[in-house]
Amino acid sequence: MSTAASCLPISSARGRLIPPLSLSGPEQMALDEVLLGQSEANTKPPPTLRFYSWNGPWLSLGRHQRNWPERWNALAKRGDLQLVRRPSGGSAVLHQGGLTYALIWPSPPRQRQQAYKQACQWLISSFKELGLPLQFGHHPARSPSESNCFASATAADLVDNQGHKRIGSAQLWRQGHLLQHGEIILNPPQRLWWEVFESEPPAPAPASIPREGLSNLLQTALHSCWPEVNWQASQITNNEWSAVANKAPNYEVLLDPSGSSTNPPETIESTT
Repeated sequence: MSTAASCLPISSARGRLIPPLSLSGPEQMALDEVLLGQSEANTKPPPTLRFYSWNGPWLSLGRHQRNWPERWNALAKRGDLQLVRRPSGGSAVLHQGGLTYALIWPSPPRQRQQAYKQACQWLISSFKELGLPLQFGHHPARSPSESNCFASATAADLVDNQGHKRIGSAQLWRQGHLLQHGEIILNPPQRLWWEVFESEPPAPAPASIPREGLSNLLQTALHSCWPEVNWQASQITNNEWSAVANKAPNYEVLLDPSGSSTNPPETIESTT
C-alpha cells in the first residue's frame, strides 16, 4: 500500500488491532459495546479496529428498527438465518459472504458527516490499491421504514464507479466516543438475499478483491494511512469475555415483529 497522509486524527500514538473472530451475532455486538465502553473509561484511549465474520447467516437490525417483515421471522423459525440487534443505527444488514469491521474512535469530530468521511478514508485508499475505486454515496438519509441497508447509498456509504454500494456504514456515539460499523460486500448469498429483501442482491466484488486474507491486507493499510499510530495486535482479555457474556443477551431478538423485548441498553447516547 502506498504511503498516505493521516486519515484519522487521534489523541493516542498507539492503536489496538484485534485479530479476526467468528462469533454469534449477540457476542459480536456485545464485544463492540464492551470495547466502546473501555474507550469511554480510559483517560487516553487508543483507537481500536477489528474485523470479524459471523457464525452462520445473521440479519442485524439497526438500533431504531422497530418493525420488520413477517417473512424474516419465518426465515428465522426455519433456521435459514438468525436475527440480532445492532447498537448502531441504520437498516438491516445480511451478514453472509462479506466482511464486517468495527472501529472505535476516541475523539472523532462532532460533525457526523465529517466523522464518516475521515473514518472511511483508509478504506478508500485501500480498495483503490486493490483495483476498486470507491466514493461516497449521494442519496438522502434512509427513512426509518426502509428495511434494507444496501437498498440505497447515503453520504455515509461507499459505492463503486457504477454506483453499486460496496460498503455500508452505521454509527453509535456515546459520550463523545464513536463506534463505526461497516459491512464489506464480497459474495452476497443470492437465494437468501432474495428471500430476505425480495430484491436483486449486490454484484459480487471484483476478482481483484481477495475473499481470503482481505482483513490482513486492510490491516496492513493501517500503517500507511495512520503512520503516527503504533498498531499492535491484542487479544480479547478474560475480563472482556466476561463482560461480553453479560451483555450479549441485550442484543438477542425475539421472534416478534414489534421488537419490544429487544431494546438496546439504556446507556446508548445517540446513533446515526
